[in-house]
Amino acid sequence: MRIRLVHGFALLSTGLLAGAFGYGAANLVPTFNAVPLEMRLSFHAELMKMNGITMQAAMGASILSSLTLAVLAAGRTRLLAGAAGLLTLASFLITRFGNVPINGRIKQWALTSAPADHAEILQRWELFNNMRTLTAFVAFVLLIVLAVGGREGRPAVP
Repeated sequence: MRIRLVHGFALLSTGLLAGAFGYGAANLVPTFNAVPLEMRLSFHAELMKMNGITMQAAMGASILSSLTLAVLAAGRTRLLAGAAGLLTLASFLITRFGNVPINGRIKQWALTSAPADHAEILQRWELFNNMRTLTAFVAFVLLIVLAVGGREGRPAVP
């Protein structure tokens, strides 16, 4: 029963993470690119204030629940849950070392003006965004595979 609860929480948190990143990639980024630069910068800076807490919480919950599932399970379940945990950790690291530094620059640009090479920097942000979206999505798929794939993984502890 404990493994099922942890698996359910891992599915929920990782699904929310993948969904949030997916929504951003499919809807926010194209909108960012369709509006005037000043509007994008202002909105992006405000959005990051809100995302800071919610996205970190989703990433933390996804990482911890997936890795906890890997510790509690055995066999294929351990392998796939561990991979899901590492993929969500990759989403966090991409965000922390890729997107967040650029977000800081965007906040400054929103108050002043964007530099001449802003388009290249914003493209790099989008690349990092696509990478973290993909890693979160694959982690979610792995947890779904476990949910529909049977009970091959047995608890490692009673």
